[in-house]
Amino acid sequence: MPRKVMITCAVTGAIHTPSMSPHLPITPSEIADAAIGAAQAGAALVHVHARDPDTGKPDQSLDAFAPILGVIKQGCDAVINITTGGAPTMLVEERVKPAAHFAPEVASLNMGSMNFGLYPMLDRYRDLQHDWERPYLEGSKDRIFRNTFADIEYILTTCAENGTRFEIECYDIGHLYTLAHFVDRGLVKPPFFVQSVFGLLGGIGPHPEDVMHMKRTADRLFGDAYEWSVLGAGKNQMAIALQSVTLGGHVRVGLEDSLWLAPGQLAETNAQQVTKARQLIEALGLQVATPADARVMLDLKGGDRVGF
Repeated sequence: MPRKVMITCAVTGAIHTPSMSPHLPITPSEIADAAIGAAQAGAALVHVHARDPDTGKPDQSLDAFAPILGVIKQGCDAVINITTGGAPTMLVEERVKPAAHFAPEVASLNMGSMNFGLYPMLDRYRDLQHDWERPYLEGSKDRIFRNTFADIEYILTTCAENGTRFEIECYDIGHLYTLAHFVDRGLVKPPFFVQSVFGLLGGIGPHPEDVMHMKRTADRLFGDAYEWSVLGAGKNQMAIALQSVTLGGHVRVGLEDSLWLAPGQLAETNAQQVTKARQLIEALGLQVATPADARVMLDLKGGDRVGF
């Protein structure tokens, strides 16, 4: 049987601001509809952030997530992945609340503190609609996205009784070693779902050799105890997805990671990017994994055991 490749779709995130694209999902209904559309196009997992429906500012409150999660669950069978990253401006206690409360099958977990440079985007987007956008982007020049050892342990232990597994987001090689540290301490159990992130300012670059280095290191540290996925930021999205698939990995797409479908062409929906990734996978003679496949690969507890 052909190998099965999981597609994750991150539908809105906390990187891009509303002024950057009219297609970025902002309201609860837009975010839920985007996730359902991505699942219908072939995404086995949907990665969810919430936003203030009036301003589009990242919002990690339970009230912001509640109307999104229920609609997605009713509308499709995709694995719902709740962020614990939130936004770089938030403290860990705020960031973990939705995952701790709603007990999803999967939650994201960043593996290290880092510079998280969004400010170069101000060179491309000068006319901003909302008062919060410019200081949010400019502030990233002097802002550290905090994910200390204590923060990571706090998220792991806070969610320990939920049966939630983690999408381990690794922005650099050292983050893989941090994961190995928590594995050695018994706080993370296999199979590991390692999401390698390429092309964000402050993390590892998008060069093919960077991708190979990340994969070789993860193989050496975790052997066959992990599933490897990648996301390429911006214009790097599909090139890095292709490299991952040819190396035996999985892919993540979505408007959180890139607003574009092709050079100079904004993606109008998350589903368009999922469709493009699906075409890439199937052109290589591989199969797109279903949500049921993903639940087996990642040893998930099942959608009937979440708290929403």
